[in-house]
Amino acid sequence: MLKKDPYAALRFPEFRYFITVQFLFTIAILMQEVAIGYQIYHITHDPISLGYIGLAEAIPYISLALFGGYFADKKDRKTIIIICYGGILLCSLALITVTHPNAGQYLAQNQQLLVVYFILFCIGVARGFYGPSWSSLKPFLVPAQHYANSSSWSSQFWQTGMILGPIAGGFLYAYIGLTNTLIVAFLLFLLASLLFLNIRRKPIVSKNLNQGVFESLKEGIDFVWKNKMIFYAILLDMISVLFGGVMAILPIFAEDILHVGAEGFGIMRAAPGVGAVLTMFATAYFPPTNQPWRNMLIAVAGFGFATLAFATSTSFIFSLLMLFLTGAFDSVSVIIRQTILQTMPPDNMRGRVNSVSGIFVSCSNELGAFESGVAAKFMGTVPSVLFGGIMTLLTVTWLYLQSGDLFSMKIQQKN
Repeated sequence: MLKKDPYAALRFPEFRYFITVQFLFTIAILMQEVAIGYQIYHITHDPISLGYIGLAEAIPYISLALFGGYFADKKDRKTIIIICYGGILLCSLALITVTHPNAGQYLAQNQQLLVVYFILFCIGVARGFYGPSWSSLKPFLVPAQHYANSSSWSSQFWQTGMILGPIAGGFLYAYIGLTNTLIVAFLLFLLASLLFLNIRRKPIVSKNLNQGVFESLKEGIDFVWKNKMIFYAILLDMISVLFGGVMAILPIFAEDILHVGAEGFGIMRAAPGVGAVLTMFATAYFPPTNQPWRNMLIAVAGFGFATLAFATSTSFIFSLLMLFLTGAFDSVSVIIRQTILQTMPPDNMRGRVNSVSGIFVSCSNELGAFESGVAAKFMGTVPSVLFGGIMTLLTVTWLYLQSGDLFSMKIQQKN
């Protein structure tokens, strides 16, 4: 019996470029989001203004991700990603310009906010095409027997970016200001774009290049709907993060409940990532995919309980610990879901399947940010988080009762 190699995926150069680019991109996008989010709340002190950030990014992504998946299966993925990176770089420059102190001479405060939301909308358009191509590129970078290992490492690098991005965004915002923080983010986007050029073009594996757009999209949706393991996995993630996520309203906890300022906000944003990275490092040695559905339900239930505990905390240290646990539990479900999405779909449908998954993820993250802002506005900040934790646990219970046949299923690795 061959000894397991926990570093197997890292031995492939293109995969190393892939996770490095993902790492830099994640840091940049989160630095940008943290700085913009904190500035907007500092100006408005309105939870809904934070929700609008998520809504501005979610509307274009959800509207376009299916088409992004279609193009990912039919066109050259590298070309799509390069075009999307170009659009994101232009949008980042636009954010630097419109938020510069001198911009106040030409735009009123409410006009600046509208322009910022529009630029975030444009970034959402780019990510609607970028996301499916990026996700469906990964399986071509390592042999199939290393998919679970590559999911663990890519998730770990992504989560490391989730740690460093918010910390860097919070501290840079506090010490060098909004504009300079956005400039640093732009430079990281640029570096990621240049490193991506080292990944070679991959073959287009679609079996029917002449298939109509809507027929092709229906084929991808039907595949997800009929595969209960895939459908339940992404549904569980969507509902738990849609209602249970607290990232969008952390500025309220930092400013008004825990009173820790921008630096504390950056640390709070990073705490889930710390928990995720440590957990994901362990999963490189002890993969959670041996009993995937059982482990996913346990992990999401843990996420829900940690969310409830965070909502009731008035201690900064205890709040950090609970955020740490939300990241630790969430990372287990992320690895299982990514392995499922790499392993189960056929090569010619990965773009469309990943686009369907991306819509669910966007609903949970960006629409979840909007839901969090609205709920905090009308229910109160703490009650809204308690509601989210309860919804998460109810979802786990319902799916546990619905999915008894999935407990015996294994993730079959391709040879």
